[in-house]
Amino acid sequence: MAADALSDLLRTVRLTGAVFFNLKVSEPWVAEAPPARVCQPFVMPTAQHVIEFHVVTKGFCWGGLLDDNPIRLQAGDIIIFPQGDAHVMSSAPGMRTQPDVTLYQGSERTQLPFVLTLGGMGPPTAHVVCGFLGCDSRPFNPLLEALPRVLHLREGANLEAGWLAYFVRAAIEESENKRAGGESILSRLSELMFLEVVRRYLASLPEEQTGWLAGLRDRHVGQALNLLHGQPAFAWTLERLAGEVGLSRSALIERFTHFVGVPPMHYLTRWRMQVAAGLLTNGIDTVARVAAKVGYDSEAAFSRTFKKLVGTPPAAWRKAQMVGGAVVKGDYDDEEPAPKYLLPSSSKGSSKDKNAFNRAEQPDHYIQQSHD
Repeated sequence: MAADALSDLLRTVRLTGAVFFNLKVSEPWVAEAPPARVCQPFVMPTAQHVIEFHVVTKGFCWGGLLDDNPIRLQAGDIIIFPQGDAHVMSSAPGMRTQPDVTLYQGSERTQLPFVLTLGGMGPPTAHVVCGFLGCDSRPFNPLLEALPRVLHLREGANLEAGWLAYFVRAAIEESENKRAGGESILSRLSELMFLEVVRRYLASLPEEQTGWLAGLRDRHVGQALNLLHGQPAFAWTLERLAGEVGLSRSALIERFTHFVGVPPMHYLTRWRMQVAAGLLTNGIDTVARVAAKVGYDSEAAFSRTFKKLVGTPPAAWRKAQMVGGAVVKGDYDDEEPAPKYLLPSSSKGSSKDKNAFNRAEQPDHYIQQSHD
């Protein structure tokens, strides 16, 4: 059975949202955010990777990366920093300040979101809802590799009546009148917001774009990804997958690698390890049971592949996740292929540079074009 690969990926990498600040600002004002990894222990201590987002709900401001030109943001705009880069939000371009990490501390003792006032003594000239999204980045999250450093969505006219309107109203209401379940509502809404922004970005990609997201849009590669995500434990062969998507084996390898950066059977191996990492983290199944759930008849073969890609044996990974310890990142340059019964010896393209996936060209920014 095929699956929606994007939805399956977000579910498997445990995307989780949180709205932290309802920011009320008066000119002049500036707020600088450190790299998300600095905030991570305070805002999402269990997440491997943290994404920060801002939604302008009133007025206008400027936002962007520290090493790039700022973007003018107006009511209805959303700006997201998928790679966790340090960035600055301000009332005018060119303003800087020192990041204040103490703002993120103490969230475990207070219901979110916080109301934060910055700037001059006059009435607020802008309102900004600020939050975070956490997800797994190891051992394999192809979506992070496919996203630019900045995503900017211009929602504009939909602020009053569109899906964003409910998110904005809920964020403001829950920050001012905290009610039971408010954090969960805002968490789910922020996840939906992120998914919608990613879908808009996917729809905007040029025809010549490569990468995992661009592959979803391709008829054959998208179908192959959906099949692999829908049944990762199935004993896929290159011949069977090619037949399902209506291509020859060589054509599938060439097309899949062109978009995704690795051949389909190598992609399957990586994705199985991501699924396995989640199952191990849950701490319910034995290693042998996890191996079976991701398509391995042999626990030893599964353990060898997991260690090769992740950098640590399955049992050690589980222990590290349970105690919050660090896990060594895998060496993807020396990747072990899928088990032999899943990767026919006649398949071609398996010797391609394994770093091609990480080198799929992506723009640093995505800015939705205005339709005014």
